[in-house]
Amino acid sequence: MTTSVYSIRLENEIRHMIEEMDDINWQAEIKQIVEKTIKERKKQRILAREEERWKDQIPNEKGAAEMIREDRYAP
Repeated sequence: MTTSVYSIRLENEIRHMIEEMDDINWQAEIKQIVEKTIKERKKQRILAREEERWKDQIPNEKGAAEMIREDRYAP
C-alpha cells in the first residue's frame, strides 16, 4: 500500500497543545478520524444518490412476496 502526505495548518495555540500532549499518537488519532469521516460521508452520498434514484418509484400494492409467488406459479 502506498501512502501520501496531507498537510493542514493549525493555529499556534493548538500546535503547542498537541506538543504538550506527547502521550498521544497524533498521527494515528488524526488518521482514524479522517478515515471514519470519509467512510461516513461516502455512505451518506451513496444513500442520497440512491434515494434520489428511487424517489419517483410507485409503490406496488401487492408487495414483493405476493409478486414472487405469482411468478413461481405462473404457467
